[in-house]
Amino acid sequence: MITRPKLTDRQQQILDLIQSAIARTGAPPTRAEIATELGFKSANAAEEHLQALARKGAIELVSGTSRGIRLRSDAMRSINASRNAEYASPLSVLAQLALPLIGRVAAGSPILAQEHIDKTYYVENSLFQHKPDYLLKVRGMSMRDAGIMDGDLLAVQTTHDARNGQIVVARLGDEVTVKRFMRTPNAIELHPENPDYQTIIVEPGEPFEIEGLAVGLIRNTMLM
Repeated sequence: MITRPKLTDRQQQILDLIQSAIARTGAPPTRAEIATELGFKSANAAEEHLQALARKGAIELVSGTSRGIRLRSDAMRSINASRNAEYASPLSVLAQLALPLIGRVAAGSPILAQEHIDKTYYVENSLFQHKPDYLLKVRGMSMRDAGIMDGDLLAVQTTHDARNGQIVVARLGDEVTVKRFMRTPNAIELHPENPDYQTIIVEPGEPFEIEGLAVGLIRNTMLM
C-alpha cells in the first residue's frame, strides 16, 4: 500500500479551496484567485503550494492553462480517509456512483435517453462535492483555459437553472455545448474559455435550454 506524504495545514486549505471552486463553478481556481482568497502576496506563492501538492500526489497540474489543476482520484481516497471528523463528512463516505457516459445526442431527444448512453462507469462519490447524474465526453478545446480538454469526461448534474459564471451543458437547437453561462438584460451569452473561440449569443426566442451544471472533471484514463 502506498502512503502519501501528509499535507500541511496550508496545503490542505488550498486543496479544500480547489474542491470548493470545482463544486461551485465546475472549474478549478486560477493561481491569482487562490492568492487573493488566501491572502498571498503574489500568484507565485500559490504556484509553489500547487507544485508541492502535485509532488505529494494530491493534484495534477496541466501546463498551458491558468486553470490547469485536476484532482486525482487516488489522492482523494487517501486524503478523505485520513481527514478528521470536521472534514470527513460527507466526503469520506466511500460509495460507488453509476454514471452513464453520454455520446452523441440526437436532435430534440432527452440527453439521458437510452440510445445516447455509450457505457456506464462506476466511480467513488468522494470525487464530487455535488452528486453528478452523468458524464459527458468533452469535444474540442473551447474550454481549455478552464482546464477542460478534448477527451475529458465532464461530470454533470442535471438542472435547468444556472447562475452567472457557472459552467453549463446547454442545448442550442440540435447542438449540445459546454460553456460558461452569463445572462444579460437582452440575451444569454455562452462564453468559451479559449480566445480562439467566439462567445455564443442566444437572442430571445431562439431555441435554448440548460441541460446541467459541471460539477467535476475526470480524465478518461482514470476510469480504464
